[in-house]
Amino acid sequence: RPANQFTQPAGLAETPNMQFRPLGSTGIDVSTLSFGAGPVSGLMTVDADDRQQAVIARAVELGINWFDTAATYGNGQSERSLGNALSTLRPEFPLYVATKVRVNVTNETDLRPAVVNSVRESLARLKRPSVALLQIHNSITWNRHDQPTSITPEDVLGPRGLLAGLQDVRDAGWVSHFGLTGIGDADALRTVMQSRHFATIQAPFHILNPSALRETPAPLCDPDYGGFLQTAHDLGMGIFAIRVYAAGALLGAEPSKHTLTTQFFPLDLYRRDQSRVQRLTAWLGSQSKLRESALRYVLSPPEISSAIIGFGETSHVEHAAQVTELGPMPMAELERMETFRNSAIV
Repeated sequence: RPANQFTQPAGLAETPNMQFRPLGSTGIDVSTLSFGAGPVSGLMTVDADDRQQAVIARAVELGINWFDTAATYGNGQSERSLGNALSTLRPEFPLYVATKVRVNVTNETDLRPAVVNSVRESLARLKRPSVALLQIHNSITWNRHDQPTSITPEDVLGPRGLLAGLQDVRDAGWVSHFGLTGIGDADALRTVMQSRHFATIQAPFHILNPSALRETPAPLCDPDYGGFLQTAHDLGMGIFAIRVYAAGALLGAEPSKHTLTTQFFPLDLYRRDQSRVQRLTAWLGSQSKLRESALRYVLSPPEISSAIIGFGETSHVEHAAQVTELGPMPMAELERMETFRNSAIV
């Protein structure tokens, strides 16, 4: 089925807002909006059971069937919060949970036990016997520590590397599919993807920086991700877009607590994005129009399976669902947007 063909899984007849796309070769039809339980929105990494349950329940009512978390989000708090909230629901259709494993490497030669221990603890927090997807959450570069948390392709693909650990937990029935977080060196990521062991990848992709999917002149993107998502698409992998709103800059928000401390996306990048947002907002005429355009932009390429968004309130979920009803941007509007963005950034 073409990657941009929308489907409606059984049990979702009462949720016309949501559209679905095939998640690569997994056999899963994933909602074009996915629920991100990361630290930027702050919802899932604090003690706020009632609000968390309300937002997640509304997301499910609107047809969202994919929930993305990680062991490192709030030092396990995100997984606990998500597990508690999902355990209160009795949906009429399958809900899929994805989590991640990140290892700290020094002189280790066998990374498999770290994977097994991490997944065992994640499942306990999530209150689930298994997850649909386990993703490697380290950067991947040619040398260890070239970037924050980075490991090498050999650390992933070697006989005692992370892939071997992933295969162990899949053999135990704890995990169905393997995925990658697309940060690091583009060619190192391609080397791992070309092993064909990974079904999905998630990576930054937004209106200010599409370079993970499209080759983009270096002056027009910061950083330049090198187009590695095109390789993922060519290999038939499912692709999740993350940082859809540039960690809040595209919403006109001040940086979150996470943005002030993260190793991966420095504060000065956020400030530069804010300047670009001001020019885009003036051109479009309103912040609300930019918010709509930012999401439609991400969902326009047929290569993108789903956009992972960190929702903080039920109204955020409702707005995003309404935007998906508008469908992808018309090509002429997309080209106008990109032309202005490029002129505004230079």
